[in-house]
Amino acid sequence: MIMTNPTDTNGRAGPVKHLPLYFDNNDAETTATKLAFALFPEWEHSEGALDFTRFTDGITNNLLKIGKRRPGWTEEQTDADAILLRAYGRGTDVLIDREREIRAHSVLSSQSLAPPLLAHFENGLLYRFMRGTVCTPEDLRRPEVYRGVASRLGQWHAVLPVSAIASKPSPTYAPSPVDSLLGDRQSTDAVVDGDTKKTPRDNAAPTPNLWGIMQRWIQALPTDTEAKLQRRDQLQQELEWIVKELGDTPGIGDSPYVFSHCDLLSGNVIIMADADNPKDTTLSSAKPDSTPLNISFIDYEYATPAPAAFDLANHFAEWAGFDCDHASVPTRSQRRDFLRHYLDAYNTHTQHNHSSTTATDADLQQLVEQVDRFRGLPGFYWGIWALIQALISQIEFDYAGYAEVRLG
Repeated sequence: MIMTNPTDTNGRAGPVKHLPLYFDNNDAETTATKLAFALFPEWEHSEGALDFTRFTDGITNNLLKIGKRRPGWTEEQTDADAILLRAYGRGTDVLIDREREIRAHSVLSSQSLAPPLLAHFENGLLYRFMRGTVCTPEDLRRPEVYRGVASRLGQWHAVLPVSAIASKPSPTYAPSPVDSLLGDRQSTDAVVDGDTKKTPRDNAAPTPNLWGIMQRWIQALPTDTEAKLQRRDQLQQELEWIVKELGDTPGIGDSPYVFSHCDLLSGNVIIMADADNPKDTTLSSAKPDSTPLNISFIDYEYATPAPAAFDLANHFAEWAGFDCDHASVPTRSQRRDFLRHYLDAYNTHTQHNHSSTTATDADLQQLVEQVDRFRGLPGFYWGIWALIQALISQIEFDYAGYAEVRLG
């Protein structure tokens, strides 16, 4: 059973099946079984036990693979039929718009860029298992891997419609301080009833967007002590300065904002099985000439309209891993190689350069400079995120220490 999520002319996905059930991490197998049987009633009455595999790479959610061990089936057949259960971390709604996540996953699935989204339940999602190998930070530094990542991200930014996960502000939308800063760059003078007023341009920033999300996170920080209040105010001032410096970045092609993943750490990068050898999903099958591997991305909960330069700079920062080993971030030559493959893929999927899909030196240099300007922003973004996670998460991870490292 594979459910599809048709999209309308604006790229918005159709409805996804809802199951009125909860996953309880303290009673994982029982509640996961109920969810699996609600999704696939035939599983409950057919031969073969359910098999559960817990993944522990993430630091936001709980992830569980559920397979049906049918008699006579191979491991590959069982995996092809398996599902993933992803239960949201406690309190993460303050960080993540779950409705936007469902729309993002559905649109990606419609473009064959994500596994089919089968259903959502009260505190999570169910979708098809995707057979492959999860990358490590060390893997990201291998040319055959990072060129595959670059090509896939170029495709994302070229083909996925921003309108699927955002819209322009409604007349009743209450602007934040960051919106006001962006407003001067998103409006034009018009004469209305004899008065000159600001009216939105056609390319006004979509909402939500990267800047507005960081604004919302800062506003969610506690202020119950003088020290916390001062820190919140300091972060607000820094955000406003960042928006003034980077908010008018022209972006790639004619797009100041693209459909961005915003969380391309190694654990969200999957090396897909080789079509000629489906059992081999490891780097042992890498070509000696560093031909890009077939890469897919998972976990779309932070996907939002953002400048392409942020998505790229954020991925480069993730080469350092959770240990923040900054000696491991890509060198200038590695960044240029990555960005050339990215632009070639972007041009291939948009035909932005009609004479050739190969990136020009001028286009490459412009993107290199934009990404370099954004290199410090991921630390600020994830530092704020970690300050909130330190208050709400039940996952064993030193969020407070991580926040201090990322905020520098």
